[in-house]
Amino acid sequence: MMCAWDKLMEIIPPRMRELVNRMGRDTMQEFRLRESFPPELVLQKSSYWLDDKCSREDIAFCLQSASRYSPWAADSLKKGYLTAPGGHRIGVCGQALYQKGQMMGIREPNSLCIRVARDFPGVGDRAPQEGSVLILGAPGWGKTTLLRDLIRQRSRTQAVAVVDERGELFPEGFDRGGRTDILRGCRKAEGVQQVLRTMGPACIAVDEITAGEDCAGLLQAVGCGVTLLATAHAASTEEFIRRPLYRSLADKGIFQWFLIMHPDKSYRAERRNAG
Repeated sequence: MMCAWDKLMEIIPPRMRELVNRMGRDTMQEFRLRESFPPELVLQKSSYWLDDKCSREDIAFCLQSASRYSPWAADSLKKGYLTAPGGHRIGVCGQALYQKGQMMGIREPNSLCIRVARDFPGVGDRAPQEGSVLILGAPGWGKTTLLRDLIRQRSRTQAVAVVDERGELFPEGFDRGGRTDILRGCRKAEGVQQVLRTMGPACIAVDEITAGEDCAGLLQAVGCGVTLLATAHAASTEEFIRRPLYRSLADKGIFQWFLIMHPDKSYRAERRNAG
């Protein structure tokens, strides 16, 4: 198991670090900060609340330390999250700020959900090694962790281009495989077109299909002869097929395999029937 734990410690308020480090180094999945409430350590099988209460200054410290005042960070906050060094993802709640009908950011953030990025090489050993694969599951069930390992395994035999919009898949220190090329900070639809034009991949990987333009980009990629590795939010293949967002992907049958995640981060493989 790999985790950029020291990078995570840098964004935790100093007065909380000793306890978070002692209790969470091996098992913490999330660290939640809510203004005026005790911070919560979400462990593998339980939660633990610190005695002290979180302040607005604590939340500001986390965001400023994670963003390092990067313009990319400001752009990602428009979507309610921030990717910290080490691939740790910070979800943000507060007062949404709109301009001309478009969300521009979050003012006065009052809640953070810091999801710990951990790498488990070998978790994809049982997964199919050929064809296009879609990983399905709820948030926090291990879709990104499994996708990361599938990318590594595919890269042993072919060129894999990764469109890593949030910079979470392969942070510094994580093994990405020998034939993996990564485009970071680019929207998925644009990134798929970019790597198709410039990198000549045999396989393209993206995390979290969330928009119609993502689906259109993946359909075009398949039309160019590449295979896909991707994730989507759905608890089953039936739910995936029913969702209007994914209708075009389901109708075209571009994925030969579905990997269905479970809450304990295990998974089962389902082969799509031809036709």
